[in-house]
Amino acid sequence: MLPPRNRDLFPELASDHLIIVLYVHNRPNYLRVVVNGLSKVEGISETLLIVSHDGFYEEMNAIIEKIRFCQVKEIFAPFSPHLFPESFPGVSDGDCQDKDDPATKKCNGVADQYGNHRSPRIVSLKHHWWWMMNTLWDGLVETRNYDRHMVFIEEDHYLFPNAYRNIQTLCRIKSKKCTDCWTANLAPYDVNAKGERTQNLIQEKMGNIGYAVNRTVWRKIHGSAKEFCSFDDYNWDITMWASVYPSWNSLPFSLRGPRRSAVHFGKCGLHQGNKKGKPACLDPDTEAPPMDPEDSIPNINEEWKVVKFGIKGYTKGFNGWGGWGDSRDHRLCLDFAAMYWKT
Repeated sequence: MLPPRNRDLFPELASDHLIIVLYVHNRPNYLRVVVNGLSKVEGISETLLIVSHDGFYEEMNAIIEKIRFCQVKEIFAPFSPHLFPESFPGVSDGDCQDKDDPATKKCNGVADQYGNHRSPRIVSLKHHWWWMMNTLWDGLVETRNYDRHMVFIEEDHYLFPNAYRNIQTLCRIKSKKCTDCWTANLAPYDVNAKGERTQNLIQEKMGNIGYAVNRTVWRKIHGSAKEFCSFDDYNWDITMWASVYPSWNSLPFSLRGPRRSAVHFGKCGLHQGNKKGKPACLDPDTEAPPMDPEDSIPNINEEWKVVKFGIKGYTKGFNGWGGWGDSRDHRLCLDFAAMYWKT
């Protein structure tokens, strides 16, 4: 409920501002790089930066509290397993582990389609994203009446200086240039791609780096809560691609430029990250990713034609990577969808 910080420095937001949302867990060495990059983004002082934390970590919080280049608001997922290590959504007494047989072990839990029981560290990814989206669009005073696009990045997504101006342009022209585009993106769907470097706009599958969503799209996503919360995959994005989007009977394309304005960097992710009893994943050589001079200035031309790429990868019929079989996670997910809606 606390108001955004730095309103004394930036008392007014620009009338056409797009909110930037940074969602984080516990990789402070990456977060420092990301925040330093954000400080150099043209137009960043015009908008509100919202940082959503999965758990509370003092070092992560300290980095955000030092931000002075824009208004900033922090929110904290209240039902993170990192805050409840000894009870659901963390590990409860009597929970089945790994591939335990409940009948033999006399333990509790519903395994996923591959026979694996829930891992709180893994399911927290999907829970955090879903709680965050519901809170942003329907809960916060600052955003529940906001209808324009929000731009989403993670703690290992670096924005180039031209990112904000480019995404503003893409969001403004999206409905005119690409009627099938539901979202806009700052980077290609392929996280390793730098873009085509042509003079065209690109219509393709929505990527998970620097994606921009408006309230109309959120309403459709929220209306598919049952599909989202029941699909057996711990990844929010694969759940969207393989379960939610196909339920719309329409392919939701995204519009982007021919050069990336955001990049995934670093080596420490979920599978190399924090594990029980182990120290945090460290990448001591972390530094800002290299970029070309063209990435320092806005480089989207509204007159460019749109080139359409087909949608490949996870689609309807893919059953998911698992990790999301426990009915308790399904119920908590649905509770998040209902927490700001009167029945």
